[in-house]
Amino acid sequence: MQVTETLNEGLKRSYTMKLTADELDAKVMDKLKEAQPDIEMKGFRKGKVPLPLLKKQFGQRVLGEAMQEAVDGAMSQHFADSGDRPAGEPAVRMINEDWKEGDDVDVEMSYEALPDVPDVDLSDVSLEKPVVKADDAAVDEALGNLAQSAQDFKDRRKGSKAKDGDQVVIDFVGKVDGEAFDGGSAEDYPLVLGSDSFIPGFEEQLVGVKVDEEKAVTVNFPEEYQAEHLAGKEAVFDCTVKAVKEPVAAEIDDALAQKYGADDLEALKGQIRERLEAEYAGAARAVMKRGLLDALDAKVNFELPPTMVEVEAKQIAHQLWHDDNPDVEGHDHPEIEATEEHTQLAERRVRLGLLLADLGQKAEVEVTDAEMTQAVMEQARQYPGQEREFFEFVQKNPQMQQQLRAPIFEDKVIDHVFAQITTTEKEISKDELQKAVEALDDL
Repeated sequence: MQVTETLNEGLKRSYTMKLTADELDAKVMDKLKEAQPDIEMKGFRKGKVPLPLLKKQFGQRVLGEAMQEAVDGAMSQHFADSGDRPAGEPAVRMINEDWKEGDDVDVEMSYEALPDVPDVDLSDVSLEKPVVKADDAAVDEALGNLAQSAQDFKDRRKGSKAKDGDQVVIDFVGKVDGEAFDGGSAEDYPLVLGSDSFIPGFEEQLVGVKVDEEKAVTVNFPEEYQAEHLAGKEAVFDCTVKAVKEPVAAEIDDALAQKYGADDLEALKGQIRERLEAEYAGAARAVMKRGLLDALDAKVNFELPPTMVEVEAKQIAHQLWHDDNPDVEGHDHPEIEATEEHTQLAERRVRLGLLLADLGQKAEVEVTDAEMTQAVMEQARQYPGQEREFFEFVQKNPQMQQQLRAPIFEDKVIDHVFAQITTTEKEISKDELQKAVEALDDL
Protein backbone atom coordinates (compact mmCIF):
# COMPACT_ATOMS: atom_id res chain seq x y z
CA MET A 1 0.00 0.00 0.00
CA GLN A 2 1.53 3.29 -1.10
CA VAL A 3 1.81 5.94 1.66
CA THR A 4 2.56 9.59 0.81
CA GLU A 5 3.14 12.36 3.35
CA THR A 6 1.02 15.47 2.72
CA LEU A 7 1.48 17.43 5.96
CA ASN A 8 4.28 17.66 8.51
CA GLU A 9 3.94 20.85 10.56
CA GLY A 10 4.97 20.74 14.19
CA LEU A 11 3.18 17.70 15.59
CA LYS A 12 0.51 17.61 12.90
CA ARG A 13 0.80 14.81 10.36
CA SER A 14 -1.25 13.85 7.33
CA TYR A 15 -0.79 11.07 4.77
CA THR A 16 -2.58 9.62 1.78
CA MET A 17 -2.63 5.86 1.38
CA LYS A 18 -3.43 4.19 -1.95
CA LEU A 19 -4.64 0.61 -2.11
CA THR A 20 -4.78 -0.40 -5.78
CA ALA A 21 -7.69 -2.41 -7.11
CA ASP A 22 -5.32 -5.31 -7.82
CA GLU A 23 -4.00 -5.25 -4.23
CA LEU A 24 -7.52 -5.21 -2.83
CA ASP A 25 -8.61 -8.03 -5.12
CA ALA A 26 -5.60 -10.09 -4.02
CA LYS A 27 -6.52 -9.57 -0.38
CA VAL A 28 -10.11 -10.64 -1.06
CA MET A 29 -8.86 -13.80 -2.80
CA ASP A 30 -6.49 -14.52 0.11
CA LYS A 31 -9.39 -14.36 2.55
CA LEU A 32 -11.51 -16.61 0.35
CA LYS A 33 -8.65 -19.14 0.07
CA GLU A 34 -8.36 -19.10 3.85
CA ALA A 35 -12.07 -19.87 4.23
CA GLN A 36 -12.30 -22.32 1.28
CA PRO A 37 -11.55 -25.56 3.24
CA ASP A 38 -14.57 -25.02 5.50
CA ILE A 39 -17.14 -24.00 2.85
CA GLU A 40 -19.80 -26.40 1.58
CA MET A 41 -21.97 -25.66 -1.45
CA LYS A 42 -24.54 -27.72 -3.34
CA GLY A 43 -22.84 -29.71 -6.10
CA PHE A 44 -19.39 -29.53 -4.52
CA ARG A 45 -17.65 -31.41 -1.78
CA LYS A 46 -16.61 -29.51 1.33
CA GLY A 47 -13.49 -27.47 0.57
CA LYS A 48 -13.74 -28.02 -3.19
CA VAL A 49 -15.84 -25.00 -4.18
CA PRO A 50 -13.92 -23.14 -6.96
CA LEU A 51 -12.52 -19.76 -5.98
CA PRO A 52 -14.27 -17.86 -8.83
CA LEU A 53 -17.60 -19.19 -7.54
CA LEU A 54 -16.69 -18.26 -3.97
CA LYS A 55 -15.77 -14.77 -5.10
CA LYS A 56 -19.08 -14.39 -6.90
CA GLN A 57 -20.98 -15.67 -3.86
CA PHE A 58 -19.03 -14.09 -1.01
CA GLY A 59 -16.72 -11.47 -2.55
CA GLN A 60 -18.87 -8.48 -1.58
CA ARG A 61 -19.15 -9.80 1.96
CA VAL A 62 -15.37 -9.91 2.56
CA LEU A 63 -14.52 -6.81 0.52
CA GLY A 64 -15.06 -4.33 3.36
CA GLU A 65 -13.19 -6.53 5.83
CA ALA A 66 -10.25 -6.85 3.45
CA MET A 67 -10.21 -3.09 2.88
CA GLN A 68 -10.24 -2.37 6.63
CA GLU A 69 -7.46 -4.86 7.30
CA ALA A 70 -5.35 -3.30 4.57
CA VAL A 71 -5.78 0.21 5.99
CA ASP A 72 -5.13 -0.97 9.58
CA GLY A 73 -2.05 -2.84 8.45
CA ALA A 74 -0.71 0.18 6.57
CA MET A 75 -1.27 2.39 9.62
CA SER A 76 0.49 -0.04 11.96
CA GLN A 77 3.41 -0.34 9.55
CA HIS A 78 3.62 3.44 9.23
CA PHE A 79 3.85 3.94 13.00
CA ALA A 80 6.42 1.14 13.28
CA ASP A 81 8.56 2.69 10.53
CA SER A 82 8.19 6.34 11.54
CA GLY A 83 8.34 5.91 15.30
CA ASP A 84 5.44 8.32 15.65
CA ARG A 85 3.03 7.84 18.56
CA PRO A 86 -0.37 9.36 17.86
CA ALA A 87 -1.72 11.60 20.62
CA GLY A 88 -5.22 10.32 19.88
CA GLU A 89 -7.08 8.07 17.50
CA PRO A 90 -5.98 8.95 13.95
CA ALA A 91 -8.69 10.41 11.72
CA VAL A 92 -9.18 8.20 8.66
CA ARG A 93 -11.45 8.92 5.69
CA MET A 94 -11.87 7.73 2.12
CA ILE A 95 -10.93 10.45 -0.34
CA ASN A 96 -12.78 8.96 -3.32
CA GLU A 97 -16.22 8.83 -1.74
CA ASP A 98 -17.77 7.71 -5.04
CA TRP A 99 -15.63 4.56 -4.94
CA LYS A 100 -16.98 1.47 -6.69
CA GLU A 101 -15.64 -2.03 -7.02
CA GLY A 102 -12.69 -2.12 -9.39
CA ASP A 103 -11.41 1.34 -8.38
CA ASP A 104 -8.30 2.05 -6.37
CA VAL A 105 -8.95 2.96 -2.73
CA ASP A 106 -7.59 6.37 -1.68
CA VAL A 107 -7.52 7.02 2.07
CA GLU A 108 -6.37 10.04 4.09
CA MET A 109 -4.95 9.58 7.58
CA SER A 110 -4.23 12.53 9.88
CA TYR A 111 -3.16 12.76 13.49
CA GLU A 112 -1.13 14.71 16.01
CA ALA A 113 2.05 12.98 17.13
CA LEU A 114 3.15 12.84 20.72
CA PRO A 115 6.28 14.96 21.19
CA ASP A 116 9.70 13.72 22.16
CA VAL A 117 9.99 14.53 25.86
CA PRO A 118 13.44 15.84 26.79
CA ASP A 119 15.40 14.23 29.59
CA VAL A 120 15.11 16.13 32.85
CA ASP A 121 17.95 16.55 35.32
CA LEU A 122 16.67 15.83 38.84
CA SER A 123 20.01 16.23 40.59
CA ASP A 124 19.37 19.83 41.65
CA VAL A 125 15.73 19.37 42.72
CA SER A 126 15.24 19.61 46.48
CA LEU A 127 12.04 19.80 48.48
CA GLU A 128 11.01 20.23 52.09
CA LYS A 129 8.90 17.40 53.47
CA PRO A 130 6.37 18.77 55.97
CA VAL A 131 6.10 16.66 59.12
CA VAL A 132 3.25 17.16 61.59
CA LYS A 133 3.02 15.35 64.90
CA ALA A 134 -0.37 14.63 66.42
CA ASP A 135 -0.18 16.49 69.74
CA ASP A 136 -2.35 15.87 72.79
CA ALA A 137 -4.68 18.73 71.88
CA ALA A 138 -5.44 17.23 68.46
CA VAL A 139 -6.04 13.81 70.01
CA ASP A 140 -8.35 15.33 72.65
CA GLU A 141 -10.27 17.19 69.94
CA ALA A 142 -10.74 13.97 67.97
CA LEU A 143 -11.84 12.19 71.15
CA GLY A 144 -14.40 14.91 71.74
CA ASN A 145 -15.77 14.44 68.23
CA LEU A 146 -16.02 10.70 68.78
CA ALA A 147 -17.87 11.26 72.05
CA GLN A 148 -20.23 13.64 70.28
CA SER A 149 -20.96 11.14 67.52
CA ALA A 150 -21.49 8.44 70.14
CA GLN A 151 -24.01 10.69 71.91
CA ASP A 152 -26.68 9.41 74.21
CA PHE A 153 -29.97 11.04 75.19
CA LYS A 154 -31.37 12.01 78.58
CA ASP A 155 -34.88 13.15 79.50
CA ARG A 156 -35.52 16.85 79.25
CA ARG A 157 -37.10 18.71 82.13
CA LYS A 158 -40.79 17.86 82.45
CA GLY A 159 -42.91 20.05 80.18
CA SER A 160 -40.02 20.92 77.83
CA LYS A 161 -40.74 21.15 74.13
CA ALA A 162 -38.84 18.95 71.68
CA LYS A 163 -36.15 20.71 69.65
CA ASP A 164 -34.44 19.80 66.41
CA GLY A 165 -31.78 17.24 67.30
CA ASP A 166 -33.75 15.88 70.26
CA GLN A 167 -34.94 12.32 70.49
CA VAL A 168 -38.65 11.72 70.90
CA VAL A 169 -39.97 8.32 71.93
CA ILE A 170 -43.35 7.79 70.30
CA ASP A 171 -46.13 5.32 69.64
CA PHE A 172 -47.68 5.86 66.23
CA VAL A 173 -50.29 4.42 63.91
CA GLY A 174 -50.27 5.36 60.23
CA LYS A 175 -53.46 5.45 58.19
CA VAL A 176 -54.28 5.95 54.52
CA ASP A 177 -57.90 6.83 53.71
CA GLY A 178 -58.70 6.17 57.38
CA GLU A 179 -57.35 2.61 57.31
CA ALA A 180 -54.18 1.48 59.11
CA PHE A 181 -51.62 -0.08 56.77
CA ASP A 182 -49.01 -2.76 57.31
CA GLY A 183 -45.69 -1.48 58.60
CA GLY A 184 -47.16 1.88 59.57
CA SER A 185 -47.33 1.35 63.33
CA ALA A 186 -44.79 1.08 66.17
CA GLU A 187 -44.49 1.46 69.92
CA ASP A 188 -41.70 3.13 71.91
CA TYR A 189 -39.98 4.20 68.71
CA PRO A 190 -36.91 6.45 69.34
CA LEU A 191 -36.83 9.10 66.61
CA VAL A 192 -34.12 11.77 66.38
CA LEU A 193 -35.67 14.94 64.98
CA GLY A 194 -33.70 16.20 62.00
CA SER A 195 -32.23 12.79 61.19
CA ASP A 196 -34.36 12.54 58.01
CA SER A 197 -34.98 8.88 58.78
CA PHE A 198 -38.76 9.20 58.27
CA ILE A 199 -40.89 10.39 55.37
CA PRO A 200 -40.08 14.00 54.38
CA GLY A 201 -42.13 16.40 56.51
CA PHE A 202 -42.74 13.94 59.36
CA GLU A 203 -40.02 14.96 61.81
CA GLU A 204 -40.53 18.70 61.36
CA GLN A 205 -44.11 18.41 62.64
CA LEU A 206 -42.91 16.89 65.92
CA VAL A 207 -40.67 19.84 66.78
CA GLY A 208 -42.31 21.54 69.77
CA VAL A 209 -44.23 18.53 71.13
CA LYS A 210 -44.24 17.62 74.85
CA VAL A 211 -44.45 14.39 76.78
CA ASP A 212 -47.98 12.85 76.77
CA GLU A 213 -49.01 15.07 73.85
CA GLU A 214 -50.93 13.50 71.00
CA LYS A 215 -50.16 14.76 67.52
CA ALA A 216 -51.60 13.93 64.12
CA VAL A 217 -48.83 14.15 61.53
CA THR A 218 -49.95 14.44 57.91
CA VAL A 219 -47.47 13.61 55.16
CA ASN A 220 -47.41 12.49 51.55
CA PHE A 221 -45.51 9.39 50.53
CA PRO A 222 -43.01 10.13 47.70
CA GLU A 223 -44.13 9.27 44.19
CA GLU A 224 -41.19 6.86 43.92
CA TYR A 225 -41.88 5.17 47.27
CA GLN A 226 -40.77 1.53 47.40
CA ALA A 227 -44.22 0.30 48.45
CA GLU A 228 -46.24 0.94 45.28
CA HIS A 229 -49.63 0.84 47.05
CA LEU A 230 -48.52 3.80 49.20
CA ALA A 231 -46.58 5.80 46.61
CA GLY A 232 -47.86 9.34 46.25
CA LYS A 233 -50.66 8.91 48.81
CA GLU A 234 -51.46 11.10 51.79
CA ALA A 235 -51.06 9.46 55.20
CA VAL A 236 -51.97 10.52 58.73
CA PHE A 237 -49.88 9.23 61.62
CA ASP A 238 -51.49 9.43 65.06
CA CYS A 239 -48.56 9.90 67.41
CA THR A 240 -48.35 9.74 71.20
CA VAL A 241 -45.24 11.31 72.68
CA LYS A 242 -43.87 9.22 75.56
CA ALA A 243 -40.50 10.93 76.10
CA VAL A 244 -38.55 13.99 74.98
CA LYS A 245 -34.78 13.64 75.34
CA GLU A 246 -31.86 15.96 74.69
CA PRO A 247 -28.56 14.77 73.21
CA VAL A 248 -25.58 14.43 75.52
CA ALA A 249 -22.06 13.53 74.54
CA ALA A 250 -20.77 10.17 75.70
CA GLU A 251 -18.28 10.05 78.55
CA ILE A 252 -14.66 9.87 77.42
CA ASP A 253 -13.67 6.70 79.19
CA ASP A 254 -12.80 3.04 78.65
CA ALA A 255 -16.43 2.29 77.76
CA LEU A 256 -16.25 4.76 74.86
CA ALA A 257 -12.98 3.19 73.74
CA GLN A 258 -14.49 -0.28 73.77
CA LYS A 259 -17.43 1.00 71.74
CA TYR A 260 -14.92 1.85 69.01
CA GLY A 261 -13.11 -1.50 69.25
CA ALA A 262 -10.19 -0.47 71.49
CA ASP A 263 -9.22 -2.23 74.73
CA ASP A 264 -9.20 0.95 76.78
CA LEU A 265 -8.97 4.74 76.51
CA GLU A 266 -5.18 4.79 76.15
CA ALA A 267 -5.36 2.30 73.29
CA LEU A 268 -8.02 4.42 71.59
CA LYS A 269 -5.82 7.51 71.96
CA GLY A 270 -2.97 5.61 70.31
CA GLN A 271 -5.20 4.62 67.39
CA ILE A 272 -6.39 8.19 67.01
CA ARG A 273 -2.82 9.50 67.05
CA GLU A 274 -1.82 7.04 64.30
CA ARG A 275 -4.86 7.96 62.20
CA LEU A 276 -4.22 11.68 62.56
CA GLU A 277 -0.57 11.35 61.62
CA ALA A 278 -1.53 9.23 58.60
CA GLU A 279 -3.93 12.02 57.56
CA TYR A 280 -1.21 14.62 58.08
CA ALA A 281 1.22 12.52 56.01
CA GLY A 282 -1.31 12.32 53.17
CA ALA A 283 -1.80 16.09 53.24
CA ALA A 284 1.97 16.66 53.40
CA ARG A 285 2.44 14.42 50.37
CA ALA A 286 -0.07 16.51 48.42
CA VAL A 287 1.90 19.65 49.28
CA MET A 288 5.17 17.97 48.29
CA LYS A 289 3.64 16.70 45.05
CA ARG A 290 2.61 20.24 44.08
CA GLY A 291 6.11 21.47 44.84
CA LEU A 292 7.60 18.68 42.72
CA LEU A 293 5.27 19.39 39.80
CA ASP A 294 6.14 23.08 39.97
CA ALA A 295 9.85 22.23 39.88
CA LEU A 296 9.41 19.83 36.95
CA ASP A 297 7.27 22.32 35.04
CA ALA A 298 10.00 24.93 35.36
CA LYS A 299 12.56 22.50 33.96
CA VAL A 300 10.88 21.39 30.74
CA ASN A 301 9.33 23.04 27.74
CA PHE A 302 8.33 21.20 24.59
CA GLU A 303 5.67 21.36 21.91
CA LEU A 304 2.26 20.02 22.92
CA PRO A 305 -0.40 18.35 20.77
CA PRO A 306 -2.94 21.16 20.18
CA THR A 307 -5.99 18.92 20.37
CA MET A 308 -4.92 17.45 23.73
CA VAL A 309 -4.59 20.97 25.13
CA GLU A 310 -7.92 22.04 23.66
CA VAL A 311 -9.78 19.04 25.09
CA GLU A 312 -8.15 19.50 28.50
CA ALA A 313 -8.97 23.23 28.54
CA LYS A 314 -12.63 22.52 27.79
CA GLN A 315 -12.76 19.91 30.56
CA ILE A 316 -11.23 22.38 33.02
CA ALA A 317 -13.67 25.12 32.03
CA HIS A 318 -16.59 22.71 32.31
CA GLN A 319 -15.55 21.44 35.74
CA LEU A 320 -14.94 24.93 37.12
CA TRP A 321 -18.33 26.07 35.81
CA HIS A 322 -20.02 23.23 37.68
CA ASP A 323 -18.00 24.10 40.81
CA ASP A 324 -19.44 27.61 40.58
CA ASN A 325 -22.94 26.28 39.80
CA PRO A 326 -23.37 23.29 42.15
CA ASP A 327 -27.15 23.28 41.71
CA VAL A 328 -26.79 22.23 38.06
CA GLU A 329 -26.21 18.49 38.19
CA GLY A 330 -26.73 17.63 34.52
CA HIS A 331 -25.12 19.01 31.40
CA ASP A 332 -28.15 20.84 30.02
CA HIS A 333 -26.52 24.25 30.10
CA PRO A 334 -25.03 26.73 27.63
CA GLU A 335 -21.74 25.80 26.00
CA ILE A 336 -18.81 26.84 28.15
CA GLU A 337 -15.91 28.48 26.38
CA ALA A 338 -12.38 27.93 27.62
CA THR A 339 -10.50 31.10 28.54
CA GLU A 340 -6.80 31.86 28.17
CA GLU A 341 -6.39 31.00 31.85
CA HIS A 342 -8.01 27.61 31.25
CA THR A 343 -5.71 27.02 28.29
CA GLN A 344 -2.58 27.87 30.30
CA LEU A 345 -3.62 25.45 33.03
CA ALA A 346 -4.38 22.82 30.38
CA GLU A 347 -0.93 23.27 28.86
CA ARG A 348 0.66 22.70 32.25
CA ARG A 349 -1.41 19.57 32.89
CA VAL A 350 -0.72 18.09 29.46
CA ARG A 351 2.99 18.90 29.65
CA LEU A 352 3.36 17.38 33.11
CA GLY A 353 1.23 14.40 32.16
CA LEU A 354 3.45 13.62 29.18
CA LEU A 355 6.58 14.17 31.28
CA LEU A 356 5.42 11.83 34.06
CA ALA A 357 4.41 9.22 31.49
CA ASP A 358 7.88 9.42 29.95
CA LEU A 359 9.61 9.22 33.34
CA GLY A 360 7.46 6.24 34.29
CA GLN A 361 8.17 4.46 31.02
CA LYS A 362 11.91 4.97 31.34
CA ALA A 363 11.81 3.74 34.96
CA GLU A 364 9.66 0.76 33.90
CA VAL A 365 6.95 1.71 36.37
CA GLU A 366 3.98 -0.65 36.11
CA VAL A 367 0.59 -0.97 37.75
CA THR A 368 0.21 -4.50 39.08
CA ASP A 369 -2.91 -6.65 38.84
CA ALA A 370 -3.19 -6.54 42.63
CA GLU A 371 -3.16 -2.72 42.60
CA MET A 372 -5.84 -2.65 39.92
CA THR A 373 -7.97 -5.13 41.84
CA GLN A 374 -7.68 -2.98 44.96
CA ALA A 375 -8.69 0.13 43.00
CA VAL A 376 -11.72 -1.64 41.53
CA MET A 377 -12.74 -2.89 44.98
CA GLU A 378 -12.55 0.62 46.43
CA GLN A 379 -14.71 1.97 43.62
CA ALA A 380 -17.16 -0.94 43.93
CA ARG A 381 -17.86 -0.01 47.57
CA GLN A 382 -19.68 3.03 46.23
CA TYR A 383 -22.30 0.70 44.74
CA PRO A 384 -23.45 -1.50 47.65
CA GLY A 385 -25.29 -4.56 46.45
CA GLN A 386 -24.02 -4.06 42.89
CA GLU A 387 -20.34 -4.90 43.38
CA ARG A 388 -20.41 -7.84 40.97
CA GLU A 389 -22.04 -5.76 38.22
CA PHE A 390 -19.41 -3.04 38.72
CA PHE A 391 -16.56 -5.57 38.42
CA GLU A 392 -18.06 -6.91 35.19
CA PHE A 393 -18.50 -3.37 33.86
CA VAL A 394 -14.82 -2.57 34.49
CA GLN A 395 -13.69 -5.83 32.88
CA LYS A 396 -15.55 -4.96 29.68
CA ASN A 397 -14.66 -1.28 29.61
CA PRO A 398 -11.02 -0.46 28.68
CA GLN A 399 -11.67 3.26 29.15
CA MET A 400 -12.79 2.71 32.74
CA GLN A 401 -9.76 0.53 33.35
CA GLN A 402 -7.54 3.35 32.14
CA GLN A 403 -9.32 5.85 34.41
CA LEU A 404 -8.55 3.62 37.38
CA ARG A 405 -4.99 2.82 36.28
CA ALA A 406 -3.89 6.40 35.50
CA PRO A 407 -3.85 7.84 39.05
CA ILE A 408 -2.13 4.72 40.40
CA PHE A 409 0.56 5.00 37.72
CA GLU A 410 1.01 8.72 38.41
CA ASP A 411 1.39 8.18 42.15
CA LYS A 412 3.99 5.46 41.57
CA VAL A 413 5.94 7.74 39.22
CA ILE A 414 5.78 10.56 41.78
CA ASP A 415 7.14 8.21 44.44
CA HIS A 416 9.90 7.16 42.04
CA VAL A 417 10.86 10.79 41.46
CA PHE A 418 10.73 11.56 45.19
CA ALA A 419 13.37 8.85 45.63
CA GLN A 420 15.62 10.56 43.05
CA ILE A 421 15.62 14.04 44.60
CA THR A 422 16.82 15.57 47.85
CA THR A 423 14.14 15.92 50.54
CA THR A 424 14.55 17.55 53.92
CA GLU A 425 12.07 17.01 56.72
CA LYS A 426 10.64 20.11 58.37
CA GLU A 427 8.35 19.84 61.37
CA ILE A 428 5.42 22.25 61.18
CA SER A 429 2.14 22.76 63.00
CA LYS A 430 -1.23 21.37 61.96
CA ASP A 431 -2.43 24.89 61.18
CA GLU A 432 0.57 25.55 58.95
CA LEU A 433 -0.10 22.32 57.07
CA GLN A 434 -3.76 23.26 56.71
CA LYS A 435 -2.83 26.62 55.20
CA ALA A 436 -0.43 24.91 52.77
CA VAL A 437 -3.18 22.51 51.69
CA GLU A 438 -5.68 25.34 51.24
CA ALA A 439 -3.14 27.18 49.10
CA LEU A 440 -3.15 24.27 46.64
CA ASP A 441 -6.67 25.27 45.56
CA ASP A 442 -5.47 28.76 44.70
CA LEU A 443 -3.01 27.53 42.03
